[in-house]
Amino acid sequence: MKRKILIVDDEWNMRNLLSIYLSKDYDVVEAKDGEEAIRFVKTTELDLIILDIMMPYMNGWDVCVEVRKIKSTPILMLTARNELKDKVHGLEIGADDYLIKPFEPEELLARVKAIIRRTDLNTDIKDEVLSFGSDILVIDSYSRKVFIEGKIVDLTPKEFVLLHTLASNPKRVFTREILLEILWGLNGSRDTRTVDTHIKNIRVKIKEKELNYVPIETVWGVGYKFNYPEESL
Repeated sequence: MKRKILIVDDEWNMRNLLSIYLSKDYDVVEAKDGEEAIRFVKTTELDLIILDIMMPYMNGWDVCVEVRKIKSTPILMLTARNELKDKVHGLEIGADDYLIKPFEPEELLARVKAIIRRTDLNTDIKDEVLSFGSDILVIDSYSRKVFIEGKIVDLTPKEFVLLHTLASNPKRVFTREILLEILWGLNGSRDTRTVDTHIKNIRVKIKEKELNYVPIETVWGVGYKFNYPEESL
């Protein structure tokens, strides 16, 4: 069975172009605006969402936020802007990757395949429950949920994999480059600050819950490591 991809763009020409590139290998469905996209997400099992940012009424960022409230489906955002702040914002709200317009079809296909492949690999995380500090931190790989001090912390798929990776190797210090490879595969064009953004997202979500324990420690000049509950309280 072909993987299903939702294309969200207000321009018919772009939806048609993307569909031509992808329809040979994927089952493609289309949405012309954000509201239609949200309806698809609620009613259809999707493997990937290709989401244009600049749309009227409900832009791609708003759609991404709404999708993340209900689904963890990978999101590839399309943008004509190459500003770092736009990329960082997209990552902060839950996007998985960016593709800058104009793009070559080979790059589109390569990114789509890479995202789906990484998603498949991430679902292969060993089913287990990691618990630290008398259940101060619980990472449930069955449900892919994280509990800190008994409160659930909603993480995106990549945030979950990032935290799970650190917690599964509690004595290891990971460089940004290694974490970048684990989460996105080898991609020389990607900035290692992407990792910093995801770490920041996790910490912000913990702070919003008014929790005292942060399970990720910065190792200055190197990268990140797991922070045992006993070391943070």
